[in-house]
Amino acid sequence: MAFRITLRAVVAPALAAAALSLTVAQGAPASAAAHRAAIPAPASPNSSASPNSSASPNSSASLNSSAAPSESAAGPVRRMAEADENPFRAMELEGLKAEYRFMCPAGHCVGYWSLALTEDRLKRQYEGGEFFAYAPARGEFGFFVDTDIVLRTVRDPRQVRLVDSDFTRRNPRIEIRYGDPDRPRKAEVVATATTWM
Repeated sequence: MAFRITLRAVVAPALAAAALSLTVAQGAPASAAAHRAAIPAPASPNSSASPNSSASPNSSASLNSSAAPSESAAGPVRRMAEADENPFRAMELEGLKAEYRFMCPAGHCVGYWSLALTEDRLKRQYEGGEFFAYAPARGEFGFFVDTDIVLRTVRDPRQVRLVDSDFTRRNPRIEIRYGDPDRPRKAEVVATATTWM
């Protein structure tokens, strides 16, 4: 019993702080730093890499340098590097934009890159169908992520959010289509992401 209490009191906060530091180092928005205060400092703080000023041109995340330094009660200032880890940077996007998102489902914080529809595609009127991710070369379907829920189809264009997955890596062209998922070839192509080999 005492071992569990020690494990929870020492190791869990250290792992949570390290995970959040990594998330922020990979380009998390400034709002991630607010969650850092809720995580106790680890017993032996590690200093991470120095800040990098390069940011992804496809990212709509606000990378605020004021969130980078953080003073822990246990020791030195930790620097959180802003890294360009955008897995979609090599893709040609039409009607899609890469965004860095930050969420804390069930109290476990995570940062991730995703593809979402651009503003001009969101403004269009859509009626009578569903959005779905489709790879025409293989006839394969992808999925969308709404917080921590995986959805094959969505009705609201704001719920179109593709994450980096096997589906996005193994298909050179991915299309977001609107219509009947049972008849994907007849559905309207709303947006595309193409990886040139």
